[in-house]
Amino acid sequence: MSLDGWLVAVCVARTFGMFVFMSYAAVLPVLREAWGMSATEAGSVSTAFQIGYALSLMVFSWVADRAGARRVFVWSAAFSALAAVTFAAFARSYVWGLLLYSLVAISQGGTYTTAIMLFADRYPPQRRGAAVGWLIASSSLGYALSLLVSGVALRLGGYPLAFAATAAGPVIGLGLLLGALRSTPNVIHERRAGLRFAAEVLRNRRAMRLMAGYTAHSWELLGMWAWTPAFVAAALALGGLGNVTSTERGAYLTAAFHVMGLVSSWSMGGLSDRFGRRVMLVSLAATSTACSFIFGWLIAGPLALIFVIGAVYLDAREKRQGCAHQK
Repeated sequence: MSLDGWLVAVCVARTFGMFVFMSYAAVLPVLREAWGMSATEAGSVSTAFQIGYALSLMVFSWVADRAGARRVFVWSAAFSALAAVTFAAFARSYVWGLLLYSLVAISQGGTYTTAIMLFADRYPPQRRGAAVGWLIASSSLGYALSLLVSGVALRLGGYPLAFAATAAGPVIGLGLLLGALRSTPNVIHERRAGLRFAAEVLRNRRAMRLMAGYTAHSWELLGMWAWTPAFVAAALALGGLGNVTSTERGAYLTAAFHVMGLVSSWSMGGLSDRFGRRVMLVSLAATSTACSFIFGWLIAGPLALIFVIGAVYLDAREKRQGCAHQK
């Protein structure tokens, strides 16, 4: 698929919008000490973020059906920029971190499903897989840069600078998005007469099986995103590195995992268009399942092995995520 200017602009805006997504996970080992958090409290912040994000996906998608995807996309991007700046300015304790990072999560949902809706309106089915692949790849790049920027800023100015540096991403992304969508129509599709959620979705066995599988996939993927930087930092700390240094380098190595996800997401679009989404989903599920059983036991293993298994793991996870979104 040849790239057009509109697609590039939306994907670049998406990349900047994701800068804040991994900022908490990137500096977690340092935050536990700075905020005096127990392991349960540290995990509760990530849990609240994921719950808020999941709820916002549903709410913003419902609103987009009635108000139009373009309009909701822009509203959510503006909300995300404001929430990111607020989090960076005021998150200095466990309680405020929990509340404000949850607000960041709630703001993010409307920049994802609405983008897929815009892609569905703009691109024919034979090009849609590749287009969504680029969207997922831009997200992976955003996650990688979130970790990379957080690691550099942590070394230079501690976690407050890491939060501030990553909060700049959604602000820049909002500006880019406003320019990209300036001439994009806000389409509101008419609802089919007699369409009922229970009949069309809850009684659709294939749809329910796909959603159940994707729920299990997300349970693992989002959990991995939350704990992998801390896991890699712990592996480095076992090798004798200090807390800040191991956290910084853990963020860098995890960023490299997401760069692999970027490549996989880009290639996934073309592969799923060529070989079919079902074949890709099943084969990728098998690969990621095998990696899932192996990865957590590698904390005392060679760093090179951790990197290889982690990269393959995230590569398969990202490809599977992109395939599912095209269904």
